[in-house]
Amino acid sequence: MPVYWIWLSLLPDLSLRQKNQILQHFSDAEELYFTEPEKLEELPAEVIKALSNKDLAPAEKVLRICTRKNIGILTWADAQYPRRLRNIADPPVLLYYSGTIPDWEHQPIIAVVGTRKASPYGISAAKKLSRQITACGGMVISGCASGIDGAAMQGALDIGSNTVGVLGNGVDVVYPRTNRGLYGKVVKGGCLLSEYEPGSRPERWHFPQRNRILSGIADGVLVIEAPERSGALITARCALEQGRDVFAVPGNIDAPTCEGSNALLQDGAITALNGWDIMKEYEAHYPNVVGNRKVPLVQESAAETVTYVAQKIILPMELPDKKDIDKPAVTPYSGIEKLTEEEQKLLACLTGDPKPVDDVIAVFGQSSGKTLSMLTKLALQGLVQNHPGRLVSRKER
Repeated sequence: MPVYWIWLSLLPDLSLRQKNQILQHFSDAEELYFTEPEKLEELPAEVIKALSNKDLAPAEKVLRICTRKNIGILTWADAQYPRRLRNIADPPVLLYYSGTIPDWEHQPIIAVVGTRKASPYGISAAKKLSRQITACGGMVISGCASGIDGAAMQGALDIGSNTVGVLGNGVDVVYPRTNRGLYGKVVKGGCLLSEYEPGSRPERWHFPQRNRILSGIADGVLVIEAPERSGALITARCALEQGRDVFAVPGNIDAPTCEGSNALLQDGAITALNGWDIMKEYEAHYPNVVGNRKVPLVQESAAETVTYVAQKIILPMELPDKKDIDKPAVTPYSGIEKLTEEEQKLLACLTGDPKPVDDVIAVFGQSSGKTLSMLTKLALQGLVQNHPGRLVSRKER
């Protein structure tokens, strides 16, 4: 029953990590609630003490509010809980939602993030790329904030697509207030999602926590216009730690709001000039969904489709890059002798055939966060290849 999951999520003396460790032993919160203390001996003493708090009153209060406001509850054990999110290092025990839960597994999901203080260029890019992503078979999710987030979600809505807003407050709390209209549009076909119970205010520390959910649900994260220190870069970092793809739109080199997103491109993020630059990465994994389709062109002044433009890109004949002519070729494995013993052990877990990242984590035997961080480093060194669908392989010589 949901009340027991709410009880577990609200327990004050347990960290989220401890709650997730408990769920490795007890996959059902109701079973955990009724388990006798002597059967919990395998757990640390402080955890057993925290679980002795059997007061259901706070959980029952939250459940009554959810019932009254038609707010749904999605627990860690539910089939509709996003599979990718369940596999991150610190997934939420439960999620509250308003609207309709989408099919998470059968189309690529792209989290679009960026600064709240977006320029007209950033707003335009967010709307344009979001329209193209959805028209080519993807789903756009974002944080429902002002600036890039709101523009991205509006872009998806403009061409009749559903979208999902992941919040740093309760799903019944509108933040910022200027987005009340956007909230209403989102829940008509998609949903608002939060790990915070109804009535929760948008506290500053909620948003970095929220960002791991955004990237955790997604196949990839698109950053549009982000300063050097921003929540969007936190989301990008979460994405790398979780083994997700990171894309970025080039921005004005003189604008402080673009310094972080431009730095991502220097560090190896995939350049996104249009939606197909993103969606083509998932064409092989979602062959019946993703396609290089025509994209509705929507007037900025009104959500009205006025014409269609082809999204296919014709590339010129590729010429060798000057740096490739001037410099001798270096094989991907030229620096393998400089790897640490642990990095060589991880590399030995890989072959030339792509395999699921989760399988690599299981074979390597280290935490998911550490393994993903090492895989990212090896990829930047040219030793590991990332593939759509959260697959990874060793680069061939």
